[in-house]
Amino acid sequence: KRTLTSLIIFPLSIFFIFQGGNLLLLFLLVIFFLGNYELFAVFKKKGTIFFLDLILILALFSIYYLREENLFSFYVLIWVIILGVLSDIGGYAFGKIFKWKRLTKISPKKTFSGVLGSFVFSLFSLFLMEKFIVPDTIGISFLEPNFFFLAIIFSLMTQIGDLTISYFKRLEKIKDMGKILPGHGGIFDRIDGLMFVVVLALILYKFNVIM
Repeated sequence: KRTLTSLIIFPLSIFFIFQGGNLLLLFLLVIFFLGNYELFAVFKKKGTIFFLDLILILALFSIYYLREENLFSFYVLIWVIILGVLSDIGGYAFGKIFKWKRLTKISPKKTFSGVLGSFVFSLFSLFLMEKFIVPDTIGISFLEPNFFFLAIIFSLMTQIGDLTISYFKRLEKIKDMGKILPGHGGIFDRIDGLMFVVVLALILYKFNVIM
């Protein structure tokens, strides 16, 4: 179920992002309403709901802004999404294979080997962008040293976002936020790390750190 859901959700999300404009706005509004349904159905504390809703709103705004701003910001958005996916895959794969010490009680499945795997796979996103996604005519090189540093920072933020959502779920003693995505849980279970990293990407973009 997890694999099948990923094969549907990821291409669908990329489709709306490439389309941009009103189609992307509609897609983001759907995510917003589904996310809020999960928040109010799962959490009881108003402070938790407010904080997570604020992060969700900022993340959706960041996605729309980066997509619509210019061609460079559009490819930054694509990169961040790919990096987030690869960071999750790397963490899962290395965690299963090497089984090092558990990272934290917040999320029992998180291990130090998973952290390493997330960093390694995140760096691989740079080669994917350079070789297969960004046209040569654009004049953007994702193999510059600053992008390697940013890849580590973004991977770290993805993992922090994942742990943050896990922490709030642990307080409520639940495993998943919902059941709308078979094998993944709810909307927040799928975009937990992405929410945080895309907001950071917009901030760094606006301050010309990503250039």
